[in-house]
This record gives sequence, C-alpha cells and structure tokens, in this order.
Amino acid sequence: MTDQFSKKGEAWSARFSEPVSDLVKRYTASVFFDKRLALFDIEGSLAHAEMLHAQAIISPADYAEIQRGMAQISQEIAAGQFEWLLDLEDVHLNIEKRLTELVGDAGKRLHTGRSRNDQVATDIRLYVRSAIDDISALLATLRSALTDLAEQHADTIMPGFTHMQVAQPITFGHHMLAYVEMFGRDAERMADCRKRVNRLPLGAAALAGTTFPIDRLRVAKTLGFDDVCHNSLDAVSDRDFAIEFCAASAVLMMHVSRMAEELVIWMSPRIGFIDIADRFCTGSSIMPQKKNPDVPELARGKTGRVYGHLIGLLTLMKGQPLAYNKDNQEDKEPLFDTVDTVIDTLRIFADMAGGITVKPEAMRAAALQGYATATDLADYLVKKGLPFRDAHEAVALAVRACVDAGCDLADLSLEQLRAFSPLTGEDVFEVLTLEGSVAARDHVGGTAPRQVREAIARVRTQLEK
Repeated sequence: MTDQFSKKGEAWSARFSEPVSDLVKRYTASVFFDKRLALFDIEGSLAHAEMLHAQAIISPADYAEIQRGMAQISQEIAAGQFEWLLDLEDVHLNIEKRLTELVGDAGKRLHTGRSRNDQVATDIRLYVRSAIDDISALLATLRSALTDLAEQHADTIMPGFTHMQVAQPITFGHHMLAYVEMFGRDAERMADCRKRVNRLPLGAAALAGTTFPIDRLRVAKTLGFDDVCHNSLDAVSDRDFAIEFCAASAVLMMHVSRMAEELVIWMSPRIGFIDIADRFCTGSSIMPQKKNPDVPELARGKTGRVYGHLIGLLTLMKGQPLAYNKDNQEDKEPLFDTVDTVIDTLRIFADMAGGITVKPEAMRAAALQGYATATDLADYLVKKGLPFRDAHEAVALAVRACVDAGCDLADLSLEQLRAFSPLTGEDVFEVLTLEGSVAARDHVGGTAPRQVREAIARVRTQLEK
C-alpha cells in the first residue's frame, strides 16, 4: 500500500509532479494557529471512529488501536511534547500523521467517510461551543460582582446624566444594575447563538456526503450536538455561527467599553466618584503623581479589535461560492483572538469590580449641582393640579432665578417658590431633597433604594439557576 503521506508528507502528494515550494507552505499553512483545535479534533475523531466501528466500517481491532493512539497523542500535546510540522500544513494532518506512526494502518482508516472540510467545521463548532460556555460562566461572575457592588451602594446617591449633563438623582446601585442588565442580555445572546453552533457538520465529507453507511445522528449524540447540519454543501461552507458569535461578542465588548468609559471619567480627579485598585492601574514614566486607569482604557481599545474581527469575517464570507474554499482558513485567527479578548476582558473586569472604591461624598456633591431635583418640583406642581407644560415652564423660570442667584432650588424660600406658582405648599421641600427624589421613584425599574434591592434579589435568583 502506498503511504498517503509519501514524498514531503502531503496527503495528496501523489497527484502532483513537483513539491510545494517553501514559500507556499508558509503562506498556506495554518498549523501554528489552528493547533489550539487539537483536543477538539481528537474528540471529533474518536466520535467518528466509534461510529465507524458501530457501523462495521472499521474493525474492532482498528477502533481499539485508534483509541490507544489518540490517548497517547493527547498526553503528548498536554505535556508539550507533540512535534508540530509545517510540512503537514494543519492540525488535522499533524495528528493523523502521528496516529499513523503509532498504530499503522488503523490510523489510515480513520479518515474513512470524512474530509478535512467537515472535520474542521466540526472542530470549530466544538471550539466555539466551549468558548460560549466559558464566556457565559464569566458573564455570570461579572454580573454577580456588579450586583454585590450595587447592594453595597443601594442608597448611595449620585447624579444621573443625559447629554453628560446632570439630569436627576439616582443611586450608584441603580447605575451598576444597568450594566448587570446589559451583560444579562449578552448572556442571552450567547445562549441563543449556542443553539445554532451546536449542529454537527461531520458526515458532509468534502461537500456531497459519503458513500459509506455512516450514522451522523450517532456522532451528534456522542459529541453532545443537538442536531446535524441538513445540507452537505452548507455544512462544510457555513461560518454563520462564527460570525454570529463574533457579533454577540462585539455587542458584549460595546457594553464593556461603555462601562470602561465611565470608570475612566469617574476616576478623574476632577470628578472623583471612584478609585480603582492599584493592581489595575499604572503610573507615568515622567509624572510621579499619575495613576492611570489602564485596564478600562485598554478594554475600550480592544473593543475596536473585536469589531474588526466581525467585519473581517463578514468580508471573508461575502464572495464565496459553494462549497468549501481555502479562504475559510482565514476564519480562525480572528475567531481565536475574539475568544481570547472577550474571556480575558471579562475575567479582569469581574476582578476589577471588587476593587472599586466608591466616594459617596463626591457623588452627593455632584448631584447637588445642576438642579437635579427640578423634575421633582415639576411633578410636585402637576400633582397639585398644574398642567405639566405649565409646571415645566414655572420650574424653568425658578432654575433661571437660581442660576442668577448662584443657589439651588432647595435654597429658595417658600415665598420665593410661590412666586413661580401659588400652588406651592410647605411640603415642597420634601421633594427637593436628594433622598426624597430617589425614594419617590418607587416602581419596578426605578432608582428607589427599595426597588434597587428588589432588583438585586431578582438578579441573584437568575444567577442561581
């Protein structure tokens, strides 16, 4: 029997009259980045071998030898002793070559009924599924850390902003819960994406299926897939699942970046709402007083990196005819980097959340600027019978008077407030306090401390499921 890895080691070398040039080898090889798929490749191969044995396509002896060889290869990879060869181009041929060295003809029979096209599609789906599970766990950890921070500051008053201008008083706990909600939607998107990732392409072979009596559903069950891909052409050429994962990751990183931006702003001495633990910051090489929030800043930058990977994958796929094309080799590096970036970012942000020191006095002082209780005064007048637009106008005039006088609404006397509306009573000062303002928004989704604590309880119930 002719060795399928003859000449220079290529699986197809018998077809060609000259070897591939070294430049082309380096240009087309993927082994030095797709080797991270090795354990998934072995997992898929073992499931394929088990099915081949069950279908009497390979003998029990061959199946046992494949199992033995794969066990040794797994140990070699784990120990860092596996030799990755550029001549063998990718992770699949490297493993298959080593298996053949270890078990002989049994290793050569493993590839029966499959192609590298459906093999790599299976490996990537296994990889993405694992990444989604890791990311989902990290999202839960981050949400838990932010919920803990929210509970500590359910009563801590800060200004809420629109247009970066002081709008209304809120609590810091309520603000943190906004990010808990965002990351909760990210977890939902990842879970939904996982459903479409978890479909088995193996069995599609190169593009048209195989003449061997394979059992794809058996392999799917062994590997924990929910279903098989139902069209062989689509099975080997589809990368929607990777694009969808990168899209969900891009939204997730957008949420990270929004939070990072606020942390950077809040840590500025001119704002001074928070401090971030030293282990997440660096100093300056020339200015000894500096403490720079490097982690949040870098997270903002890495968000653009993930956006770029999404656009790269969309562009990669947009002009491809059916079925598999070599272009698809370019899907791995952006996908791998997206996974690494998201996982590292979530891990460090969950840790950083526990290292945030809140400065309630600075937050309260800021909430007293910008007439944050003006809406409360307008609502008060409406409850007294004044139409909202008239109440809005009356309070706007009161604010203008305060700006001219350099004082707050709460500093005006009852007589001065009645000059803007005679409906104003002695109870008006209750609504002009920061505590009264936040406490009055006592409904689901509101910033009242009681509602913040109820929201925290709901989140913790979700996280325990």
